[in-house]
Amino acid sequence: MPPPGGVEVGKSRTRCGGRAYSRVVPGLSGRVLVVDDNRVIRQLIRVNLELEGFEVVTAADGAECLEIVHRVRPDVVTLDFVMPRLDGLRTAARLRADVRTREIPIAIISACTQLELDGGRAAGVDAFLAKPFEPADMVRLVRRLMRGPGGEGEEAAASGDVEPVVRPAG
Repeated sequence: MPPPGGVEVGKSRTRCGGRAYSRVVPGLSGRVLVVDDNRVIRQLIRVNLELEGFEVVTAADGAECLEIVHRVRPDVVTLDFVMPRLDGLRTAARLRADVRTREIPIAIISACTQLELDGGRAAGVDAFLAKPFEPADMVRLVRRLMRGPGGEGEEAAASGDVEPVVRPAG
């Protein structure tokens, strides 16, 4: 039986028993790969994005992200900073180093220090959102990254609305 509000399109297990999750939602706005080791945070981000019409695929850490990113072909990737096996910074660097994923917008959604923010910028991260966050801020951030320069967000780019959300914790 399909889950309420959509049809499940894929699940896969990883070595550590994680589970990739994806659901097709009517009024699809784009596909987001949400990577966070905290199941509750993954679910919070997933539900809020699905309510806005995004298709969401989840991964429990950076290693799982790299295992599924080519298969799911996301329009945006969100990464937690601190995760087991492969953290957000190293995951972002590997995504940028791969010709197949280097153009995907990446946002770090994490309780970041200034040092982590600087490292993220150096790794090619496009935007940052500090935990705890307002779900509406997270949705706006993903929409901005989805539009990108030269996309349907041309007006927003011209008005400066596509600036990354940077709110260091502290």
